[in-house]
Amino acid sequence: MGARAWALLLVLCGTIFLEGADIAMMAVAIPSIRSDLGLATDTAAWVMSAYVLGYAGFTLLGGRAADLLGRRRMFLLWLAVFLVFSGLGGFATEGWMLVVARFVTGVSSAFMTPAALSLITTSYEEGPRRNKALLVFAGTGAGGFSLGLVIGGLLTALGWRWVFFAPVLMAGALLLAAFRLIPRRPVPPPTGHGFDLLGALTAAGAMLLAAYTVVRLEHGLDAWRSTTASALGALLLGAAFVGVERRAANPLVRLGILRTGPVVRADLGALLFVGAFFGFQFVVTLYLQELRGWSSVQTAIALVIMGCDAVLAPTLTPRLVARFGNARVIVGGFLLAVLAYGLFLPVGMDWPYLAMFPTLIIAGTAFALAYGPLTIAATDGVAESEQGLAGGLLHTATQFGSAIGISAVTAVYGLALGEAGGSAPEARLSAFRAALTVPVAMVVLGLVISLLSVRAVRRASQVSSVNASQTSANPAQRSGGMASPK
Repeated sequence: MGARAWALLLVLCGTIFLEGADIAMMAVAIPSIRSDLGLATDTAAWVMSAYVLGYAGFTLLGGRAADLLGRRRMFLLWLAVFLVFSGLGGFATEGWMLVVARFVTGVSSAFMTPAALSLITTSYEEGPRRNKALLVFAGTGAGGFSLGLVIGGLLTALGWRWVFFAPVLMAGALLLAAFRLIPRRPVPPPTGHGFDLLGALTAAGAMLLAAYTVVRLEHGLDAWRSTTASALGALLLGAAFVGVERRAANPLVRLGILRTGPVVRADLGALLFVGAFFGFQFVVTLYLQELRGWSSVQTAIALVIMGCDAVLAPTLTPRLVARFGNARVIVGGFLLAVLAYGLFLPVGMDWPYLAMFPTLIIAGTAFALAYGPLTIAATDGVAESEQGLAGGLLHTATQFGSAIGISAVTAVYGLALGEAGGSAPEARLSAFRAALTVPVAMVVLGLVISLLSVRAVRRASQVSSVNASQTSANPAQRSGGMASPK
């Protein structure tokens, strides 16, 4: 790629780095924010959950809006919104201000990130160049989260408001560069009868309620009424959305894409892999800080080795993909993840860091092998007019995956701690071990799905080989005619 192509890629990757770092820094800063503003436990939890609700609730709509309203326009507009509300969060003096700022920041990410992904898939031709760009994109996002843990710890030491102001500076630089580097392209006029507003409203409502349901799972049986009500509401709106899309002249989502096997398997794999990764990281963070008494900075530095994927994804993974193909590399990533999380199951009360190190570096390597190829598989073969939709589906899956992973480990931890009948160190350690079974189960299920993808690729290759051999053996077919029935 030339210098301008690399510059464009770095700007687009900068947004996924910004998103990952923003989430990680907020996770580190929450205890300081809660203490400084005197927030209740529920309010502090909603500061984190509001971002997930905004992101997961509008990602599908954001991806399709990039296709219909212009990828450059959506990217620049929502990057500016991200900048403004991140800055407003830094001036917050009440809990509700933070919740609103985080919700709108999540919504802006829901529009900005799929637009960035679709800009990559439409700016670099399908094949090695696009694969390389997507692997760099995926590795940058993971690196942003890992480095964000360390950056968040350092900024929180200066003052938690810098966790909001630092993304403003980076977003401003990216916005200026994007104006110059992202080329203007004509937006194809919509077919049918304009924008599917009813489909957009029902989709956003269903996704918001589904995300709320997932977030409420961690509250266990205490919140079963609200959880059940939101789940039923999500199902009803989801059914309404399907009915609207079937009848719409210009549907927001072409439902046929949900019957595309490789895309669906890639999205499910991404949901399970990312959910397991974030769930594992959440449990380990609690183990180090609450049970071992490590500071936020010590914990962040200990986990930064998981950011090795930022180096491996653009260097090692493209070579493996070129040699073995996406499906086999994804299987390798899931196998490493099963090994990594399984090694941590017998964690002890006073494990030294060297005992944790193999799990952490193997988990980072697994992310490098699986996430980038899953991104490629989720967008490969999709028409250019639906690249934003494909990106929206992928990021919807990853956001729900992260929410499910964290909520599930939290729920299992609470149940196990309740059964242990106390909060003694031994009981908490037993609860942590129980919670660690969740990411193991998720990557095992993801491994099964990825093996199905390998089998599908093998079958498609065999059918292609048979058709090619039949065509070469039949001169009439090679010439476009028909063989004699005799």
